[in-house]
Amino acid sequence: MARPELQSRRLEALRAWTAFVEQGDAAVAVRPEILSSWTRSGAAVSADVREAPLADEADTSAYWRESPLQAAVERVEEDLRRTAEDGDLVIAVTDPDTRILWTYGGRVMRRRAETVNFVPAGRWDDRSVGTNALDLAQRTDAPAMVFSAEHYAEVVHNWVCWAAPVHDPATGAQLGVIDLSTTWDRTHPIGLATARVMARLIESALPRVPVPRPGGELTGEPGLVMTLLGTAETRFDGQRLLLNRRQTEILALLALHPDGLSLEQLHAMLYGDQAVTFSTLKAEVSHLRHALGGQLASRPYRLLMPTATDVEQVLALVRQGRVAAAVEAYGGDLLPGTNSPALAEMAEYVAVALREALLADPVPDAVLHYAELAPYDTGVVEAALRALAGRAHPAVPLLKARLAAAR
Repeated sequence: MARPELQSRRLEALRAWTAFVEQGDAAVAVRPEILSSWTRSGAAVSADVREAPLADEADTSAYWRESPLQAAVERVEEDLRRTAEDGDLVIAVTDPDTRILWTYGGRVMRRRAETVNFVPAGRWDDRSVGTNALDLAQRTDAPAMVFSAEHYAEVVHNWVCWAAPVHDPATGAQLGVIDLSTTWDRTHPIGLATARVMARLIESALPRVPVPRPGGELTGEPGLVMTLLGTAETRFDGQRLLLNRRQTEILALLALHPDGLSLEQLHAMLYGDQAVTFSTLKAEVSHLRHALGGQLASRPYRLLMPTATDVEQVLALVRQGRVAAAVEAYGGDLLPGTNSPALAEMAEYVAVALREALLADPVPDAVLHYAELAPYDTGVVEAALRALAGRAHPAVPLLKARLAAAR
């Protein structure tokens, strides 16, 4: 949009804001959702507010660690950062109450954001800091834009914000919103469309959490559920698939790379330096596409159904600090004996992550369970015994017996 047009639009918004805030004129020419939010804001907060209030930072951090948004943002963070840096934006992701959970900003906007608490734990509902796009998107459950003096708080009159809600694709529940903000003079017609695209990007990266059956078996209703740790099993819409080892490896790689893989990437991850032709891989993929009812896209190869693996489950539990649950979900090495270099690397990563978590928090029962899977790993058992030194814990004799057996 040309600068003179933006300047004119800014002056119109400022005149309306002045009439409403300073003169009490409720018949101002603004969008209905802006007027409604101004009315709510005026009853709760001063237009002179200088910054958003902060929620408890420890509670916010704990919520973020447990939120599925954390894993999704982690998967697409490179894209979010690139968008922020290219457009000199600050990007924020919130919870359903419009509390900011995560931000990333370009150089200029990052500094501006910090001065008004547009940071994790910042509360950006309109009753806390006045009209803004994050609150409108959350309330209306639809994309929203707030330009310059459409913001109720004068301190952000130099901003333009675009926001879009983020939903759980499986349940439709709103998980929060994503907001893109910059200075008013950088307003662009595609700002709102970009916010929508970023919301869809996060939704596509949300983890598909396995649903445990009685006894701990994973199921997915519907979708693809893969047990890869220990004994391999794949179920599609609740039915077990009969796959050979190579087909299981291909599906595992695609399940662990939800954004998809090119033919070349998949070939390298699966075969490494082995002399296997691309046509051989294409034939395996063709068989899988038929077994999955066509729900395997090409260019790139990508699974089109909800997907869950016990690998993602274990890593998510480790990230959350739920060590005992992670050990319970860990059935053993990832596809033992695999010739896929990428899966061998992932197997090592999962095993090391779980072991390091146990060393940091050697929960006795979890260590005993782990020792059944890794009977010669004396370091974890020794860590548990050191943590229990001087305590009469029922696990001590069992830990000592396990240590003696390993030696």
